[in-house]
Amino acid sequence: MPGRLARWGAAGTLLCALALFCDASRAAELIPLGVNAFPNAKALPLHAGLAKGIFAKHGLAIALQLTENSRSQRDGLAEGKFQVAQAALDNAVAMIEVGKHDVVIVSGGDSGMNEFFVQPDIGSFADLKGRTIIVDAPDTAYALQAKKILLKYGLKEGADYAVKPVGAGIYRFKAMIEDKSNAGGILNLPFTVQAEEHGLKSLGRTIDLLGPYQAAGGFVMRAWARANGPTLERYLAAYVEALRFVRDPANKAENVALLREKLKLSEAAAERTYELLLDPHFGFTPDAKFDAEGFRNMLALRAEIEGRGDGEPAAPERYVDLGYYERAMKRLRRAGRKMR
Repeated sequence: MPGRLARWGAAGTLLCALALFCDASRAAELIPLGVNAFPNAKALPLHAGLAKGIFAKHGLAIALQLTENSRSQRDGLAEGKFQVAQAALDNAVAMIEVGKHDVVIVSGGDSGMNEFFVQPDIGSFADLKGRTIIVDAPDTAYALQAKKILLKYGLKEGADYAVKPVGAGIYRFKAMIEDKSNAGGILNLPFTVQAEEHGLKSLGRTIDLLGPYQAAGGFVMRAWARANGPTLERYLAAYVEALRFVRDPANKAENVALLREKLKLSEAAAERTYELLLDPHFGFTPDAKFDAEGFRNMLALRAEIEGRGDGEPAAPERYVDLGYYERAMKRLRRAGRKMR
């Protein structure tokens, strides 16, 4: 009997060693990839993809970085501190037009999930005359949306209101809560939900005020994409699979738990945020599809507000290559057929 026990113990030790070896081998085979996003609800597919092992299933070891503002994200991508940026695609356009970096947009994501929030004493956009508007950076994305909305109501930057850069959505939310002189700004999820809880007022969703808008998506340096096409396609396939997990109501409990953990939300705020993320007219775009009309509108808005050159937007093809996304979707379809 003692001999048999010894043999069983030896066999158990060997199996454990083999399991550890296999785990180490699989980890060694994963391709490292740096991804940078904003610390808001839009990062949920990234958190879910990591938590559920979806990126690893696609052969990737994701190092997720969360940025404080768009300027540091743009600089980090250009300097090779990470390979993929998940953020407002206007930042990619800014990198190309202003920074003269060869960047390419590879996917869509959402229309912004943005609302223009103001202090309780503000009754309309006209009431923002002489007040301060907070933004991430003054020359990109949602700052340009804010300027366009205010221009529609007859208010011009500098002459009628001041712009104060404070950083990402969480910092805009905190700035408005902590200092009532910060009269308004554009917020997205989950900060719109929290802003309502603190008594701030929404003057409307930006898509209702400005029309279709291609906001968030994925973008990379073009040279890196050319040299690492299969890796980029793995990433896009994994991201879409993670997004499908997020958008499946059957996974609500897990996703709400992730929102609570990653964004430090109350149960009620996490529940409401998740509900809005699934709103087909406001939340995530299914499969991170690229909205061509929304992108043209975004380019037109940038050309108008920034006023560079002749004010005419460039052709969208200058900025976008959806070939990687299309191949990633084929990859997912093949994997789906194998499972059936």
